[in-house]
Amino acid sequence: MPIDSSVANFFDAPICGLDAIGLERCIVRRRDGIYADPLSLGKLFLTAFDHVLRGNFYFTGLDYALLIKALYDCGPALPRSGSGEVMVRFATDATPFDPARRGLYKAVKIVGGSAEYYFEPAYLADPGNPGTTTEPTPLDVDEFIADMWQKGIRFGIDVGAVNAAIAGGKAERVTVARRLDAMAGRDAQIVEVSDDIHRSDAPRQLANGKLDLMAFQNRFPQIKRGVKLLKKVPRAAGAIGFELSGLPIEPAVPADVDLAPMAGPGTAVDYTADGEYLVSAQAGFLSIEPDSGQLSVGDKIVSRDGVSSRTTGNLQLTGDYEEFGEVQEKRVIEGEGITIHADVYGNIVSRGGMVLLNRNLVGGSAHNARGDIAVRGIASGAVVQSSCGEVVMNRAENCIISGTRVTIDHAVNCEIIADEVSIKQAEGCAIAARCVTIDSASPRKQSEMVVFALLPDSSQIDEVLKLISARVEEFGALAAQRKAEMETMTGDPEVRKYVMLASKIRKKELTLTPEQVPVFQKMALAVGPALKAIAKVSLDVKGAETEREAGQALLAQLLQQRSQSDGVSQVTVGTVQGDTVVRTMPFNPDGSSTFDLPPKDIKARLRARGVVGEMIFSGSSGTVSWISEQAGLAPVAA
Repeated sequence: MPIDSSVANFFDAPICGLDAIGLERCIVRRRDGIYADPLSLGKLFLTAFDHVLRGNFYFTGLDYALLIKALYDCGPALPRSGSGEVMVRFATDATPFDPARRGLYKAVKIVGGSAEYYFEPAYLADPGNPGTTTEPTPLDVDEFIADMWQKGIRFGIDVGAVNAAIAGGKAERVTVARRLDAMAGRDAQIVEVSDDIHRSDAPRQLANGKLDLMAFQNRFPQIKRGVKLLKKVPRAAGAIGFELSGLPIEPAVPADVDLAPMAGPGTAVDYTADGEYLVSAQAGFLSIEPDSGQLSVGDKIVSRDGVSSRTTGNLQLTGDYEEFGEVQEKRVIEGEGITIHADVYGNIVSRGGMVLLNRNLVGGSAHNARGDIAVRGIASGAVVQSSCGEVVMNRAENCIISGTRVTIDHAVNCEIIADEVSIKQAEGCAIAARCVTIDSASPRKQSEMVVFALLPDSSQIDEVLKLISARVEEFGALAAQRKAEMETMTGDPEVRKYVMLASKIRKKELTLTPEQVPVFQKMALAVGPALKAIAKVSLDVKGAETEREAGQALLAQLLQQRSQSDGVSQVTVGTVQGDTVVRTMPFNPDGSSTFDLPPKDIKARLRARGVVGEMIFSGSSGTVSWISEQAGLAPVAA
């Protein structure tokens, strides 16, 4: 293989009989030095190199670092020529190793992966005078390397230390070679690639720049779909080492990791050209399993730390929330569906979905804008309000409660307003609804038992309907009058003739000659005042019709509103066990909710003295069964 085509007579005589064993191409002598064939580097070159040294030769001008690279592929890259060819000139020449000089080199001591040599002045025997020596003879580093090779030191010679010891000429012990320990590789690891997976318990910054010390910045990280959360950094192999004998020292195999066990619900492992990632498969809230470290992304936040000023602060969430710890007093949880498994002393605010409190609600509140509320424990001194949904409670004491439908097993000293109320046992409560059903009613200490049947008072809306109907009729009459006036004006022969001609000319059904144009213009001037009067009357007609249509729309809306308020109101009390009063309570059917009121307004309305309304029942025993139609009251039984 031609390595340097500029050199004439590429090969000289084979070196040390390499041709006899078929390795003549591994090491070649050129005019400028000794070269190694690039194709033979490695074990083949090692065999050829060892054959030369065992043939009692050594290499002069040896580049030891390059030799080690050629033998063991350890060290800096081999030099390249301008054409990109590898140039492996590793010595100046190959010379026979004089046996007399070989005797100058003593044994080497190998200790713990390093070789020590005792340098001292060396003397050659005087061939003319047996038994005598010549003057001190300096050692040669190339001879030293060849001798160490024969003694088994085939790697790691410190050429600089050897040269320094030879040049120093003094007796000293020098470490001349060292083993190269294997370099450990890097274990595979999993690293975070998204800052969104970290919680931030710093105070939340408000729009005005101030800090809300009662809320954390990002207690529950929210992740978008397709976000890269974790990345697997592949393991990296270590570097091989070598004993002094040249035997390789294999590094330990680095440990591998698997991303798959860390992929929980809502996440997936994505294999890309850039690497292996754990990504979010859906948008939602990130949660990390404490024991396994598994990541999951879901629509619901699950917390076990409770809600307090220390753990979470106030929460403003965009999804469902499930809490297994207590909700501290004055703390606020705002979200969609909210489930609490421990006692609640703070405030629950839901924009929609189910609010489920599996334990007690004490001194706090539960609000739901579009959904139901269920309290399975005891509610005491609390406010429970659903703007559009059902409220179901086990036991309520001193609470203010409202909802579309309210169902309670046992209510004590509560103010309750709804469309429908169903209570098994009510004590000292003030209750108002269109439909009230109570199994047992009684007063409680100083609190009287009062029930109000909500009845729509349609007198105001009827008055408005009467006024709007009259106004609609007025505009209808005005429109008819203006239309009659317009028909009279358009009945004039000259006006009719002009309007007909103008219409044909505009539609290009008729074309005037130059002689007819002045006549048509004169006609237009003559009927101009009449046309203006007709246009004014036409606007009056349109205005009257517009007002009439608007009035009719408002009339239809009010009629629908009145119709929706119509219906049956009824009160049923199975057993009266103490002073109980049942009255009617009128309300204005203006389309607003009869029960979605502020808590203080509910309490003031139901506990006010001198409430206006017709008495249905007043007594300390008996039953109540009352029903009313829109037309009037119809007591059935009392």
